[in-house]
Amino acid sequence: MKKFFAFVLALACALSLMACSGGKEQIVIYTSANDSRIAHMTGMLEEKFPDYEFIVEYQSTSKVTAKLAAEGTATECDIIHDLAYLSLAQLDGKGILADLSSYDTSVYTDDCVVSPNYLVELRTGGAIILNTKVMQEKNLPTPTCYEDLLKPEYKGLISMPDPKSSGTGYMFLKSLVNAWGEEKAFDYFKKLSENVLQFTSSGNGPVNALIQEEVAIGLGMTANAVVQINEGVPLQVLFFEEGSPYSMYGQSIIKGKEQRKCVKEVFDYLINTYTAESCRLYAPEKIYKDVDFELENFPKEVKYADMSNDTLEEKERLLAKWDV
Repeated sequence: MKKFFAFVLALACALSLMACSGGKEQIVIYTSANDSRIAHMTGMLEEKFPDYEFIVEYQSTSKVTAKLAAEGTATECDIIHDLAYLSLAQLDGKGILADLSSYDTSVYTDDCVVSPNYLVELRTGGAIILNTKVMQEKNLPTPTCYEDLLKPEYKGLISMPDPKSSGTGYMFLKSLVNAWGEEKAFDYFKKLSENVLQFTSSGNGPVNALIQEEVAIGLGMTANAVVQINEGVPLQVLFFEEGSPYSMYGQSIIKGKEQRKCVKEVFDYLINTYTAESCRLYAPEKIYKDVDFELENFPKEVKYADMSNDTLEEKERLLAKWDV
């Protein structure tokens, strides 16, 4: 009898959800992608699956991770999209992610395959990004190294993501820790903070600040800057001697949600169709063994930074020291 009432309750909840969405099955996606990529993905999904209703909720890396860690498998989220590997590893360790071992991962470069429970979505590198219009208006010299960013003429004109809330911010911290050692790197960011207008909560923040001409220099994602350059925004991408820091971003399904036919269909489409299209348009850095992408104005032959020892334990240890 108890099982019967549990079934009736579950059925009633499902019918209620469908009624609220006009009879369509709802699919909830949590993502840390920027606005243009969210709009593109949502448009493709709605065109491919007109009988489903998509609720795409944006949160910064740290907020998505904390929310899902707290909610567990009881979350309303069905699919996680564009979340940093270290955050996915944290959720994976809590048993929140579905088993995705049936998907073919042989198509990806070896460094993209780290768990059977989440799949790569993109590789994103970081750069020093200038708004050339603001630089010219303020008669600022072009920086040639990280140390140049400490000069007083840049005070209040730099934007950087907060490593505690942004995977992009953390990758800049980690790259300089690896290049210079902890003491020098942390001392550098302490000094840099005097010139930073705002440590943004999201990796998209610096490019947004550059677009709005709030700052002249941003530590942000190369691909985000190039997309804006191609839309006519006067940005310039620079790399310093230490190379471009980078992170891997992935996607997964909440454990148990893969049993919903609609969720499985949508995730299959993301993996087999949308990911490649997204890389082609927004993030051409290599994730497939036999496929290369070209994006107009994307830098050629990028030298990547040393990102070794990029583990969850190391991230937690370094962020515990971050007090900028």
